[in-house]
Amino acid sequence: MKKNIKEFYEKLDTLFPQPECELEYKSVYELLVAVILSAQCTDRSVNIVTKELFKDYDTPEKMLTLSQEELESKIHSCGFYHNKAKNILSMSKDLLEKFNGEVPNDIEKMQTLAGVGRKTANVVYSEAFKGNAIAVDTHVLRVSNRLGFVKTDSPLKCELALMKLFDEDKWGKLHLQLVHFGRYICKATKPDCANCPFTSQCTYYAAHNSI
Repeated sequence: MKKNIKEFYEKLDTLFPQPECELEYKSVYELLVAVILSAQCTDRSVNIVTKELFKDYDTPEKMLTLSQEELESKIHSCGFYHNKAKNILSMSKDLLEKFNGEVPNDIEKMQTLAGVGRKTANVVYSEAFKGNAIAVDTHVLRVSNRLGFVKTDSPLKCELALMKLFDEDKWGKLHLQLVHFGRYICKATKPDCANCPFTSQCTYYAAHNSI
C-alpha cells in the first residue's frame, strides 16, 4: 500500500506541482470569512463578493458595524446568506471577546468560534498558518471514495484515513491537490477520465466502463 501511495502522490504532484488556494484574501481574518462564505458556493463567486465586502469590512470590528440584514444583502449571491451572515457576525464577536480580534493559530481553538467547523479550521490552519492539516470538502471526499482510499460519507473518517495514508508534511499540499483534481479532472458529473492517470484504481471508472 505504501508503494502505491508513493506512486499515486508522485503522479498527483506532477498534475498539480504548485497548487494554490483560489480564495482571495489579505489577512487571516479575511480568509476565515471567505471560507465560511465558500460553503456550497464556488470560490469565484466568493471572490466577487469579498472584493467589495473587504473594502470596508476587513476586520472583526468593522464587520460588527453591520447589522445581520445589511451583511445578508452584501453576501446574498453566495447562498445560505442568512446562516452565513449570522455565523460571520458571531465569529467576529467571538474573536474580539476570546482572542483579542486575532484568529488563533490552533485548530481546536478555531473551532470554538461560532460557525467554524473542522473543515474550515483545517483550511485556515493549513493555508494561513502553513500547518499540517487535511481539510475534507466535497471534492476531497468524492475523490477519496472514487480512488479507493476510503468508503465513507463521513468527512472526519475520510480525513483520519488520509492522515494515516500520507506523510504529515504533505497534508496541506495534498488537500489543495485533491481539491484541484476534483474540481478540474475528477468532477462530480462528467469527470475527465481521458486525462486521469488513476483510472486503474478508480471505482467510478470501473463502474462506467465495464463491458
